[in-house]
Amino acid sequence: MSLIAIKDLSLTRNASLFVGLSFSIARGDRLGLVAANGRGKSSLLRIMAGEDEATTGTVTGSRGLAVAFAPQNPPQHLLPLSFYDAVRDALATDDAEAESWRIDILLDDLAVDENIRRRAVRNLSGGWQRTMLLARAAVVEPDLLLLDEPTNHLDIGRIGILERFLAALPRDCAMVAASHDRAFLDDVTNRTLFLRPEESTDFALPYSNALQALEEYDAARDRQFENDMRKVRALRQQAAKLKNIGINSGSDLLVVKTKQLSERADKLEERSRPGHQERSAGTIKLSNSGTHAKALVTIDDATITTPDGRLLFRTGRLWIEKGDRVALLGANGAGKTQLVKRLQAAFVTQDPNIRGAASLRIGYSDQALSQLDAFSTPWMAVKQSSGLTDPQARSQLAGAGISIDAQTAPVTRLSGGQKARLAMLILRLVQPNFYLLDEPTNHLDIEGQDLLEGELVEQGAACLLISHDRAFVRAVATRVWAISDRKLVEVDDPDLIFDLLMTG
Repeated sequence: MSLIAIKDLSLTRNASLFVGLSFSIARGDRLGLVAANGRGKSSLLRIMAGEDEATTGTVTGSRGLAVAFAPQNPPQHLLPLSFYDAVRDALATDDAEAESWRIDILLDDLAVDENIRRRAVRNLSGGWQRTMLLARAAVVEPDLLLLDEPTNHLDIGRIGILERFLAALPRDCAMVAASHDRAFLDDVTNRTLFLRPEESTDFALPYSNALQALEEYDAARDRQFENDMRKVRALRQQAAKLKNIGINSGSDLLVVKTKQLSERADKLEERSRPGHQERSAGTIKLSNSGTHAKALVTIDDATITTPDGRLLFRTGRLWIEKGDRVALLGANGAGKTQLVKRLQAAFVTQDPNIRGAASLRIGYSDQALSQLDAFSTPWMAVKQSSGLTDPQARSQLAGAGISIDAQTAPVTRLSGGQKARLAMLILRLVQPNFYLLDEPTNHLDIEGQDLLEGELVEQGAACLLISHDRAFVRAVATRVWAISDRKLVEVDDPDLIFDLLMTG
């Protein structure tokens, strides 16, 4: 028996996001919801949670169904509350006092420190806000748990805690998670729904296996479409020949036969569909201006500290050469971002412990995309970062998935995915030969992650990147540095560090 059934659902906003969507969720299902940015994942979750309405179609829940939804961002009324009180707010007023012990157990399971529990939600990091929203959803003990991008802003250790928490949910509790984190989807789901404008596809497989099945399905559809089109052309050629014969001979039978062949061709063409072609949310392209220097960056036993001077780690002697793609791994608070900031500053002002080649040209992007704050509009961002003409600037922005109307609107109105693509576009226009990237995939959908991976690999540009996206690191990194016991060490296998960080 299904907990919730979706029947012929369609949703139209400025454009049609999906039509004819039908699927059901049974007890114990763990469904991954996959689609590009802006294609309706969050809207579908809100519809399933009863917080939004579809354009057409029905959503039918079982009698007494309890649904809990953890959105991407906390609602305004929770911001002044403490972490603990925000979770308590999810309980019915009559139950809050008697059931408060459940909150303590839940927050222990999620490894939430006492000092975090007392802090106001507005003062929490994005990762802790995500954890609070998960706790709010879980504390009501729902039959169906809906999660919107639950790993965003979480470090690898917190992702490990989240995965263990989800694995420990009651067996009859179902879960739907919209996520761009491929490794997370592989770890926690047993079904995958690829949400598409038409003919969304559902596989009883975790993400990677489902993606392979989807590609095979689309390839088979393409082959069938090509076969159908060959048949259509043959039918029409045959009809044309019979039509000429029928006209010359005056045969009514051949005229009827010609009409029948033409109708068969029309019907076959009408029902034939090629494999799905995803509408791109915008391309990501990087450049590598090149350099003759062998060692682009040399780090000679630098001391990395907190802003107030507390020691985080020592680097030892390390260097980055042309073409190196170095992933920097470590727990939250270990000093990854501090090292990146130290490197960025060292190339502006002299640093005795960090040296860059004379030909070094840096491209920097932080996890908050704060480099965009200097620009009022996307158009100004491109114009001030390049020597492009107005038509060229608009063409580049359109290629990055930013529409004409959005190009001169405030940057703040862009979606997270659009901001990430704009940041990558500006990086390319600067033409660096060394990238400093702090969580570059945070706001990118899977298509965007694939594009960024491909560009980093194909351009051969050197980079130092911080990422909690395990699939991204595995695909991109040629070298791995890890912060361990207040030292920066090079390791051969990132999975050894991932396993260590995820198990605590």
